[in-house]
Amino acid sequence: MSRTKGRVVLGKNPKENLDVAQKIYDKHLELGGQSPLLLLDDIDWKTTGPKIAVGLQAHTDAEFHKGEMEKQYAARDLQMPDITKAVKQSIALLKATFGDNPKKLADWGVNIDDSPKSKTTKP
Repeated sequence: MSRTKGRVVLGKNPKENLDVAQKIYDKHLELGGQSPLLLLDDIDWKTTGPKIAVGLQAHTDAEFHKGEMEKQYAARDLQMPDITKAVKQSIALLKATFGDNPKKLADWGVNIDDSPKSKTTKP
């Protein structure tokens, strides 16, 4: 029976990778001078290790703000029906008021497209 060499699966999720990095760093610190990671030429865990905490804190902060963002969008969405109704009715009144020159609605911040509609062709 042959043994598999094992396949390393590194996640695409930054949080999971930060957690793995923290575990590696913790084990490296635990082993001290006996850590095999001291053999790495291009990696200095004395420099890289502390960056993990910074990355984890940034992730935690981002997740907090993501939740706050969703709350603010929900608060905004509660206001939108009344605002949308007011905008539509106001535009209708202004359009009737400026019936001969609808481009005057642009003075009110309303985008006016007076180009003729193109005919759609059926495939």
